[in-house]
Amino acid sequence: MVSPQGMMDRALRLAARGLGRTHPNPVVGCLLVKDGRVVGQGFHPRAGAGHAEVYALKQAGKQARGATAYVTLEPCSHHGRTPPCADALVALGVSRVVAAMADPDPRVAGGGFARLREAGIVVEVGLREAEAWNLNAPFISRVLRGRPLLTVKMAASMDGKTATRTGHSQWITGSEARISVGQLRNIHDVVMVGIGTLLADDPRLNCRISGGRDPIRLVVDSRLRTPVDAAIWSASTSAPLWLATVSDENCTQARRLRERGATLIACRCDGRGRVDLTDLMYRLGSMGINSVLSEAGGELTGALMEAGLVDRLALYLAPMLIGGFDAPGLFGAKGVDRLSEALRLDGVRVVPLGADVLIDATLGEFMRNGSCLPV
Repeated sequence: MVSPQGMMDRALRLAARGLGRTHPNPVVGCLLVKDGRVVGQGFHPRAGAGHAEVYALKQAGKQARGATAYVTLEPCSHHGRTPPCADALVALGVSRVVAAMADPDPRVAGGGFARLREAGIVVEVGLREAEAWNLNAPFISRVLRGRPLLTVKMAASMDGKTATRTGHSQWITGSEARISVGQLRNIHDVVMVGIGTLLADDPRLNCRISGGRDPIRLVVDSRLRTPVDAAIWSASTSAPLWLATVSDENCTQARRLRERGATLIACRCDGRGRVDLTDLMYRLGSMGINSVLSEAGGELTGALMEAGLVDRLALYLAPMLIGGFDAPGLFGAKGVDRLSEALRLDGVRVVPLGADVLIDATLGEFMRNGSCLPV
């Protein structure tokens, strides 16, 4: 017989199938178990679709009566695009609900548990809570901090170089690492680069893995230098293209880019003629974006670090040495004066990917017990 922990682990794996697809909603998985047997299961696939509990209840049918529901997040108790899940669990006679964590959304925040208990349903909370927190860290970040969770991805040689002194950078890492990057894009709402990376590498920023979906592409382009013939306009993806800028929204270039299909995000200026990155993150949060994957170069990455906006790091290292004083490194900006001021990584995990390795780590205290990045 599978243990309660095993049941919740299975529900968490179900929930993970919605990563990158549910914003502004959280990802949720649900199992209905009766007499030691799973009689229904489901996950939330996208905003506007049914919630995990609804799919599990529909699959279970009459067997839901007297069953235990293992759910990764508190069942909702409010009317949104869909009716409250707590009411559905009550109506079909579930006798017990085991939830990994409470929902921090003020529209729920204990209300779902209260509705269940009022109906006589036994409620237990906290099984695999840290894992559930990490899985929904993007949603929780937006709800509690007003901004998306930000992951920085970079690829470098073992001596920390991201390109040669002439700017040649394709490819530093091998095919397995590139598949891993595709998986990262697949689970994030937005993939972001700076205009320098766009002009130097001409990326498409699509997913390129089987069964994946392309995230929204975002270019931090303070002065609207994005070429109208760049590869990012390629018809190979229908994912939106957003440009964060401080330029006049009514200028000729702005009109040209909008006509081409871009959405312009007008941001505050940081005083040096560039996009204020903190303002940009909060604007993305107000737009319902839960997660951002930055694949920017050293300058923008350094600025994100200095602004305290980076939550996770995915650093791919290749077994090569590039060298050169003029070869670009991982991080730009001013940096620190003393080692005591250095940013410390937590939950460090080293994952072999063919000849390369992934350094998966977190910064700050928002994540719990590691970052849970897929590889």
